[in-house]
Amino acid sequence: MDATDLRLLACLQEDASLTNQALADRCGVSAATALRRVKALQDMGVIERQVAILNPAAFTPLLTALVELTLDRQGAEHLEAFEAKAVAAPEVQQCYRSSPGPDFVLVILVRDMDAYAALAQRLFTQDANVRNVKAYFAVKRAKFGVGLPLSG
Repeated sequence: MDATDLRLLACLQEDASLTNQALADRCGVSAATALRRVKALQDMGVIERQVAILNPAAFTPLLTALVELTLDRQGAEHLEAFEAKAVAAPEVQQCYRSSPGPDFVLVILVRDMDAYAALAQRLFTQDANVRNVKAYFAVKRAKFGVGLPLSG
């Protein structure tokens, strides 16, 4: 990737709804160059997908839980089994394996505490391999980003 690719990516991270012409104008390249390079970045898997990011305030009430979770057995098959279960739950927005400390850190979005309790029962309580769960509930979202820091 060169500086032009990084400019294109930076613009797309800011606003993926730009027309190809608008993207080209912002990045100082021709429309054909922008189209060709964006297609190449998609084909390489650099651009994974383009989505609309919804404002959670439009769907209140919503509850964000940050959950640290430790398994009793940490063999690869146990880690993969829990990860698959967590990733399949639509309430789990992000799932990270972490080290040292808890085996997983989850970012969970639910409509209320009852919904969190139901999810906790399904994901944590019914899994005999879950040893420890520590949940933190967000009271304010000060920053939310999805863009990767690009250097160039």
